[in-house]
Amino acid sequence: MADVSLPPLIQHMLQPEFYPHPVIEPIRLMQTHVSYVTLTGDYAYKVKKPVDFGFLDYSTLERRQHFCEEELRLNQRAAASIYLEVLAIAQSDKGYSLGTEDTVVEYTIKMRQFPQSALLSQMFEQGDLTEALLRQLAEVIAQFHQTAKTNDYIRAFGTVANIRQSIDENYEQTESFIGGPQTQQQFQETQAYTDSFFSTQQELLQQRINQDRIRACHGDSHLNNICYWQDQLLLFDCIEFNEPFRFVDVMFDIAYIIMDLTVEGRQDLAATFLSHYVEHTGDWEGLQVLPLYVSRQSYVRAKVTSFLLGDPSIDEAEKQRASAKAAKYYTLAWSYTQPRTGRLLIMSGLSGSGKSTVARELSRKLGAIHIRSDAVRKHLAGIPPQQRGDDSLYTPEMMQKTYERLIRLGTLLAQQGYTVVLDAKFDREAMRRLAIAQAQEQAITFQVVFCDAPPEILKQRVEQREGDIADATVTVLEKQSMDPFTDAEREYVISLDTTQSLSSQLGTI
Repeated sequence: MADVSLPPLIQHMLQPEFYPHPVIEPIRLMQTHVSYVTLTGDYAYKVKKPVDFGFLDYSTLERRQHFCEEELRLNQRAAASIYLEVLAIAQSDKGYSLGTEDTVVEYTIKMRQFPQSALLSQMFEQGDLTEALLRQLAEVIAQFHQTAKTNDYIRAFGTVANIRQSIDENYEQTESFIGGPQTQQQFQETQAYTDSFFSTQQELLQQRINQDRIRACHGDSHLNNICYWQDQLLLFDCIEFNEPFRFVDVMFDIAYIIMDLTVEGRQDLAATFLSHYVEHTGDWEGLQVLPLYVSRQSYVRAKVTSFLLGDPSIDEAEKQRASAKAAKYYTLAWSYTQPRTGRLLIMSGLSGSGKSTVARELSRKLGAIHIRSDAVRKHLAGIPPQQRGDDSLYTPEMMQKTYERLIRLGTLLAQQGYTVVLDAKFDREAMRRLAIAQAQEQAITFQVVFCDAPPEILKQRVEQREGDIADATVTVLEKQSMDPFTDAEREYVISLDTTQSLSSQLGTI
């Protein structure tokens, strides 16, 4: 029996005879506050609701056609295999028909239907979202951002005035929830942080503009808008209706993923994704603005959830669940505005000594940013991290530049409250001394993690490497040596035998 509360067109779209292809019955309907989606088996059809929320206006047929075409165009950037075409829906005495131009009354986007189990949000809930898949996702998004369009018009959306407009609106729209899912302290301190950021960090935000980090992004790239289907990671349902939500800093885009992982206590997965993303873009400095955007995305999620509390159609039990969920996101938004104490760890040891294995494990355990010298060196040389470097990457001059940038990045991010693991040989005492001096000058907690293994194990590990950005070969290894640690260094050094179990050894760190 048809649901008479639905518009007549949607009632017809739930009937098999509406479609020119076989369907799986019953046809399922999903809807949000802005759209209807019918699921027919092989294909899904999306119809936009005739609504106007100010930031989104689908109120006329012409606007719905335009935004259907925009949604198709923009989503073909990162989900071309899903988005197929925009079709007209006509009405006659015989009813509604799909794909004809006579008396058009609506437009629909035809998409390939994928199982809900392919959503990364579902995979995360089931415990199936692995570190390997998150690293793959980091590479996909890095490539998407590096090829995303930018120009003077798009860059203008990175100004303080444009960024803070929606953030200030969030506070205005949530004051009534103080004393409910949000505390007065959280509200005031979150707002004070953003006010201070926009007052004191104008130069940083201008740098983001100058460095072309404001691009035509996805705009809504949380885990529920990403799927892993047919061996592809696809970012779908991007923002097509509002330029300020899409023309954003690339860190705005990835903040959704950090939010989704962190709110569930998976800082280990967040660190894995984040470290791999910035390794591929070289945008380590961008981590300075990330807390602003994670706080912003969390606050928006809290705000939207809070709106359910005033909906008379929702029962009390559902409102209690909504209030608890909103409180969790308000707390996350607030937590990213609080001062954090940074920490800097540098790895040390010859090639094959297990530095990267230990560094990755430290990143997991500490939620740390893992920065590899191989990636820093290749970004300095202007080549992709996965491309094998030639001898020019290993001259004394390039080694000096690499270590100086590595230490500069580690110190900068530790000052911002991050725990950072610098993954390099640090075989020369001069470079270790420089790192110690920088950490002491900034009063940053500092440690040297020295990895060691017998020569035959080093050789075996280097020979077995594959699919990694490290370029060291056995020939390179044979030329390496370690400067001994000085008495001044030893107070910072923790030595690990990487032929033994790491779990007990890492406990001291």
